[in-house]
Amino acid sequence: MDSHETDASEPTGTDDLLPALEVIEQQPLAARAGAYSAVLDDLARRLESGPAAG
Repeated sequence: MDSHETDASEPTGTDDLLPALEVIEQQPLAARAGAYSAVLDDLARRLESGPAAG
């Protein structure tokens, strides 16, 4: 796994979501499920934590 796959599975901000999804789409089909699951988990944690300060 290279650094792009790791970055794609752990987006750090809202601006990172689309680039992360683009990287995931470039991966072999078998690798996509895990990456999408990680994105989903990250988004769920963000929603549960409430609104961002700022």
